[in-house]
Amino acid sequence: MDFKLHHTDSKTNARAGEITTDHGTILTPIFMPVGTVASVKAVHIQELKNDINAQIILGNTYHLYLRPGLDILEKAGGLHKFNGWDRPILTDSGGFQVFSLSAIRKLKEEGAEFRSHIDGSKHFFTPENVVDIQRIIGADITMAFDECPPGDSDYNYAKKSLELTQRWLDRGLKRFSETEGKYGYSQTFFPIVQGCVYPDLRRRAAEYIAEKGCDGNAIGGLAVGEPTEKMYEMIEVVNEILPTDKPRYLMGVGTPANILEAIERGVDMFDCVMPTRNGRNGMLFTKDGIMNMKNKKWADDFSPIEIDGASEVDRLYSKAYLRHLFVSDELLALQIASIHNLAFYVWLTQEARRHILAGDFAEWKREMVKRVSTRL
Repeated sequence: MDFKLHHTDSKTNARAGEITTDHGTILTPIFMPVGTVASVKAVHIQELKNDINAQIILGNTYHLYLRPGLDILEKAGGLHKFNGWDRPILTDSGGFQVFSLSAIRKLKEEGAEFRSHIDGSKHFFTPENVVDIQRIIGADITMAFDECPPGDSDYNYAKKSLELTQRWLDRGLKRFSETEGKYGYSQTFFPIVQGCVYPDLRRRAAEYIAEKGCDGNAIGGLAVGEPTEKMYEMIEVVNEILPTDKPRYLMGVGTPANILEAIERGVDMFDCVMPTRNGRNGMLFTKDGIMNMKNKKWADDFSPIEIDGASEVDRLYSKAYLRHLFVSDELLALQIASIHNLAFYVWLTQEARRHILAGDFAEWKREMVKRVSTRL
C-alpha cells in the first residue's frame, strides 16, 4: 500500500491524500461503507459503484469467520471473489465485536475466548490467528487485534487494557511479517491506538504505534459512550503524534458533524453503520439537515428526496413516496434510504477534499456542520 499526501489545509489539520492498493486507489478523506457479513445491507455492488461511488468497503473478521466461514471464503478465492467487489476492502480485526460480547467472552493474555452469537459455540481469537483469518478473507487493509475498553472505563482498567493491546500488537505484527497473502496481491496491516479518554494513555499508545512504521494507523475506542468533546480531544492528542505521511483511520465514527470535525483534526478514513442502520429506520442525512421519513409532514411533499442529491435515487423518488414505502413496510424503503445515506456520506468526504484542495475548507466546514446537524 502507498499513501501520498496531496495537500494540508493552511488553517486546520485537514488533509487530502491518495491511498494506492492492488485493487485500486482511494482519494482521502474517504467514508467506507460497512459490509459486515460480505454485503452492505440492502445495497447491490453496482449501486455501491455507480450510485454511491464507494471506493472501498469494509468486512468484519468476527462475522465472516463465523459465517460463511473460512473454508468457504478460501475456496471462493477470498472475499473479493466471494462478493464480487473488485475495489479495495478493509477488514477490522473483530476486537470490537468480541469485546462487546462481555457476557459470553473471557479475556486472557493469550487472546479472547468467546461464544458465537449464532449458535453458542466456543471460539478463541489470538493476535496471531486473527492475522491468519484476515489473510484468508483477503482484505487489502487488515487490522491488529485489540481490546476496545468502554468509554467510561476507569484509569487503571484503561491502562491495563492498553498494555495488553500493545503486547498483542507486537505478536500480530510478528505474525504478519512472517506470512504472505494467499491470492496474489499484497495486504497491509494497521495498528490501533487505544487508551480510552485519558490523554497520557492515548499519547503513549500513539508513540508506541508510530515507532512501528506501519503503512497506516487507526484510532479506536471512540464513540463508545464518552462525551463528543472528549472524542475530539483524543483525536487531537493522537494526531499530534501519528506520522503525517501515513493515513489515519478513525474507526466507527460517526454522524456527519463528527466526520467533519475529525477531518478538521487530520483524520483521513472513516466507517460507520449509522448511514445504513439509521436509514433502514427512516432517518435520512442531507446537505440541509436530518429528516425522519416516517413523519406525517412528508406525506404530501412531492419534491425530490434531496435537490441536487448525491445519488440517482434522490432524483427518482419524492419524499412523499419514500414516506409511503416506510409506513407500508415496503423493503424498497430500506434500499432507497441506504443508498441515499451512503451516497451522502461519500459525497460529504469528497466535498471536504475538494474544499481542502481549494483552500476554503475551514469556512465551508463551519457552515456545513450547522446545516447537517439541523433537524428538518
